[in-house]
Amino acid sequence: MTEATQAGTVVSGEQERPKHLVRTLLHSLREYKKASWLAPAYVFVESVLEIVIPTIMAALIDNGVQAKSMPNIVKFGLILACCSIVSLFSGFMSGKYAAIASSGFAKNLRHDLFDQVQRFSFTNIDRFSTGSIITRLTTDVTNLQYAYQMIIRVGVRAPIMVVVAWFFSFRISPSISMIFLAAIPILGIGLIGLSIWVHPIFEKVFHTYDHLNNVVEENLQGIRVVKSYNREDHEEKKFGRISTAIYRAFMRAEHIMSFTVPLLNFCIYAALILISWLGARQIVASGNNAANGLTTGDLTALVTYTMQILMAMNMVAMIVTMVIISQASAERICQVLVEQSTVVDPEHPLTSVADGSVSFEHVSFRYSGSSEKPVLDDINLAIQSGQTIGIVGGTGSAKSSLVQLIPRLYDVSSGSLKVGGHDVREYDLEVLRDQVAMVLQKNVLFSGTIAENLRWGNPQASDDELRHACQLAQADSFIQEFPDKYSTHIDQGGSNVSGGQRQRLCIARALLKHPKILILDDSTSAVDTKTDQLIRQAFTHEIPDTTKIIISQRVASVEESDLIIVMDGGRILDRGTHEQLLTTCDEYRSIYESQTRNRSQEEQEA
Repeated sequence: MTEATQAGTVVSGEQERPKHLVRTLLHSLREYKKASWLAPAYVFVESVLEIVIPTIMAALIDNGVQAKSMPNIVKFGLILACCSIVSLFSGFMSGKYAAIASSGFAKNLRHDLFDQVQRFSFTNIDRFSTGSIITRLTTDVTNLQYAYQMIIRVGVRAPIMVVVAWFFSFRISPSISMIFLAAIPILGIGLIGLSIWVHPIFEKVFHTYDHLNNVVEENLQGIRVVKSYNREDHEEKKFGRISTAIYRAFMRAEHIMSFTVPLLNFCIYAALILISWLGARQIVASGNNAANGLTTGDLTALVTYTMQILMAMNMVAMIVTMVIISQASAERICQVLVEQSTVVDPEHPLTSVADGSVSFEHVSFRYSGSSEKPVLDDINLAIQSGQTIGIVGGTGSAKSSLVQLIPRLYDVSSGSLKVGGHDVREYDLEVLRDQVAMVLQKNVLFSGTIAENLRWGNPQASDDELRHACQLAQADSFIQEFPDKYSTHIDQGGSNVSGGQRQRLCIARALLKHPKILILDDSTSAVDTKTDQLIRQAFTHEIPDTTKIIISQRVASVEESDLIIVMDGGRILDRGTHEQLLTTCDEYRSIYESQTRNRSQEEQEA
């Protein structure tokens, strides 16, 4: 884990819930707004026709079948067929546009999330774990996609069915239609109560999903270590515990939501019994005469409307369940979308960096505003353009934190950090980072060819420039041994090359940027001392005007530097040349003597 992660990680579950969820999410509709309007429009036509059909059916029974009138049977039959065809077409079109709108919404949402993450500073990234971001881009977005599709289709259909069906039933029998008004609030109150009860469970489930994705990512990245130590059983048990926790949480949530079925059935059957009883009494009392009361056709229509209304309430129950699940997902997605980057361009940024000079003036830094102790405390350091600076210190001495401030991966908490004579916060971010190249100990290669990876440093670099940069980084020799040379495919993460080869390729990639400042953060730890020396000699002769900052655990890697900084506990313990520090700094002398003694022993054994 990096120093940044150790000091600044915030559990995503502890973040505040963003405001204006709907407004934030609907911003991702964009070109799919038309489909989002067409889907409910077709749903409206489909729903109205489905409600009109029982009335036409009642007229066909009363005025055609019972009246034994063939013209009326043909007339109402044709009307019924036309309504059915139009309703079927509207249903097809509503399904089509609902699918387009929801899929497009999900596509844009994933794009917006990913784009937002690309804009984050390291401070923002520290707030969200990798597994959490993956869950939000996959599971959470899929939940919202399904929920949105249901809302613009079923969510429109259900209230239309309820309101219009009740209106038609009221026209048939005002007294019997009152049964619906009693059933609807019972079902509504029950659904609201269940949703309030189950929502916290789904929130917990998705945080557990984050943990699951973190475990899977960690296992796959470290699969060689897992197999080397025969820890497959341990990893399986760890995965099993998290998977079981998700299973139990979902089971509990589904157990609670299962109460919607008996509640719905109770309302349906109670309404049917009451309508059948009251309707039969009115038919008997009126002698099946429409002028005097209810007819058989009317009762048939009322029963149909009853099923339509209560099935619409069933749809509402489905929507409520989906919305409950998606609400937690919506909150988590919006947490990323509304997150403001802590590192932004100034209003009128500088668009050029004069030189590679660096100046720390009373710089202090905290990963989090709530941290009691600063990671860097009152750092004062002046580096002239073209100088070679070495930085040594124990683990946790904040060496990496110091250099990460230079390209504004983080911003200083107090004080001023200047590059080329100007505070780094005055520069355009892209301009500043183009002039500051960083090579980390665990730098990453991406899937693709060696040439494609190198051109991350300069997309327009020629083949000759690629080879020259690799020669400086001592990488050309092993590249020429590959059958495909610079067209050799690199697996994801660079897993098919050694650690030393990966570091040299990353150094070459940084050199292709032609930066004014080159930072090597323990980036030659996996290469032998001879190769390390050749790389430093190439830097001296080939890029003398570039400021070179070298962080290393090996004194041999920095002893020829113009200035060596010894760090401890986030402060500069001492500074000077190699010879000066051997005289004045006990910590530096201790490191040097220990490494020299070990090297002598290795040479004697060899």
